[in-house]
Amino acid sequence: MAHTSTARTGTGGTLRGGSRLRGLSKAYGSGDAAVTALDGVDLDLDAGELVVVLGPSGSGKTTLLNVLGGIEPADSGSVNVAGVDLTGRRPRRLAAFRRDHIGFVFQFFNLVPTLTARENVEVMVELTGRGERGEVAGLLESVGLGDRLDNFPAQLSGGQQQRVAIARALATDPDLLLADEPTGALDVATGKSVLRLLQRTNREGRGVLMVTHNAAIARIAHRVVTMRDGRVESVERNAVPADVAGVDW
Repeated sequence: MAHTSTARTGTGGTLRGGSRLRGLSKAYGSGDAAVTALDGVDLDLDAGELVVVLGPSGSGKTTLLNVLGGIEPADSGSVNVAGVDLTGRRPRRLAAFRRDHIGFVFQFFNLVPTLTARENVEVMVELTGRGERGEVAGLLESVGLGDRLDNFPAQLSGGQQQRVAIARALATDPDLLLADEPTGALDVATGKSVLRLLQRTNREGRGVLMVTHNAAIARIAHRVVTMRDGRVESVERNAVPADVAGVDW
């Protein structure tokens, strides 16, 4: 049965991106060389939540993000994201799910160096068939890059490149935005500017899940998931998530 989160209404309308994971397991390799990345993970994420996943390297954080985003399948267990059952889906159907529901933001931006800021966003619209090319300039302006549309990545600071990456992720209007260490390559001031964008995106109604080593960032989340050795060690809620302006590290 497909899991459907209770719809709520916020500043951006109906909230999106709820997820339900049950008995999720994933291993790499085989035999004595097998490494367990996820070990029976159960987790519920409400629609419209900003979730921060904490844990040391090797705890399973990035694998969890990859399974949620349909980048790779789980070995066992059930996965339902944004109302879509991913359990047992083949790669082509996982690709269709990513196109229709997920936006990705990575630590090292993953921009195409030979394309301008505008073109880096436009190519996502063209590849997915979602969004409108005519809206790309406005989207980049909304992340503070209206005067950098025709700059190449090498002509942009790290923070500006990350903002292009966020605009690219939002161009297809995803239900769930997944961010893997989005501030890890940035200084504090620049990292906070990126977090403000992610928090604003969440307040517009999208689910946002952020993987990070930085425990200070957890203050802005609705829910904080701590992982260790492929398991969920704890799940805590912030009754009143902090605004990014009040967070330092």
